[in-house]
Amino acid sequence: MRDLYEILGVTRDASEEELKRAYRRKAREVHPDQGGDEESFKELTAAYEVLRNPTARANYDRYGDPRGPMGTAGGMGDPFAGFGDLSDLIETFFGGLGGRGARTRDTRGGRDAVIDVRLTLDEAAAGLERDVEAIILRACQTCTGSGAAPGTGPVTCGMCRGTGAVQQVRNSVFGQILTSGTCPTCRGTGRRITNPCTTCLGEGRLRVTETITVPVPQGVADGTRLRLSGRGEAGRNGGPAGDLYVQIHVRPHEVFTRDGDDLHCELRVPMAAAALGTQVTLETFDGEESIDVPAGTQSGDVVTLRRKGMPRLGGAGIQRGNLYVHCRVETPARLSEEEADLLRRFAELRGEHISEHSPVKGLFGRLREAFGA
Repeated sequence: MRDLYEILGVTRDASEEELKRAYRRKAREVHPDQGGDEESFKELTAAYEVLRNPTARANYDRYGDPRGPMGTAGGMGDPFAGFGDLSDLIETFFGGLGGRGARTRDTRGGRDAVIDVRLTLDEAAAGLERDVEAIILRACQTCTGSGAAPGTGPVTCGMCRGTGAVQQVRNSVFGQILTSGTCPTCRGTGRRITNPCTTCLGEGRLRVTETITVPVPQGVADGTRLRLSGRGEAGRNGGPAGDLYVQIHVRPHEVFTRDGDDLHCELRVPMAAAALGTQVTLETFDGEESIDVPAGTQSGDVVTLRRKGMPRLGGAGIQRGNLYVHCRVETPARLSEEEADLLRRFAELRGEHISEHSPVKGLFGRLREAFGA
């Protein structure tokens, strides 16, 4: 459906009077009696009915739905609390036009459900199956979802005669219009339950705690949403179940950070080892990996381990990113007298200038200074 304000041709801050003027102006253009299009007139009137109602308009502005957040009613007395979307409004206002009749909502699909699954980065890399407990609506086992006591069944509603709607006359700017509204007795289902199930009290569904096994594929990232078709809430009166969405949350890792399919980590290399070259063992998700640190390695140099990153989600075969090891050369902060002397000798050989006020002095050096030797 198009934006309601766009349908009326007004801005979102239009006053009630501006809405009325816009509706009358456009209605004259699209009304069937004026040679206009019936569907456009239905859409226009339904949009006006929503925006002229303060509660429905506030809900629409904030949530994009006249019923409020998550499709719930906008409060007591909200005339749009029972409608699914703008199509429902159009059907209700104009169901009696053109011989279409009201729509019977006997069987309705269940809502989608969302559960959270929390993983470590290791688990996200490996993939797994996780059992999660969820509170969810399921069909009542006693009445098999019908809402009627065993051995009985729903009966046709006497007020609407099974159509789910009753006709009424509405006054409009063009006079009286015959419309079809939801039957208040059966709430649009066309059926009534005279002997409700004692387990679900006629609802046909029960909220139960269920253990759901969630298959988590390799390579899922934080924020990934997986869809399990038909595993959501049960529908009414045997209607199809909704879908179950699994929201993935991946906890930060103490060693690796993720960037797409690639992994990054920091490797601390002692100064002498970086100068002379060495081999370091790194524990990865695939086990231990030997990393060659070449002689002369500087802080910021990167060693790349190809195809040691995260598996590519949905990738054909084994497709993986890389692991980037960022070297950080560490300069020793505390030196023994012997270590300091060796470093001074090393500096002299390289012609490097060393401060005379170096804080690293041996015992005999400090004695010599004390006695002026």
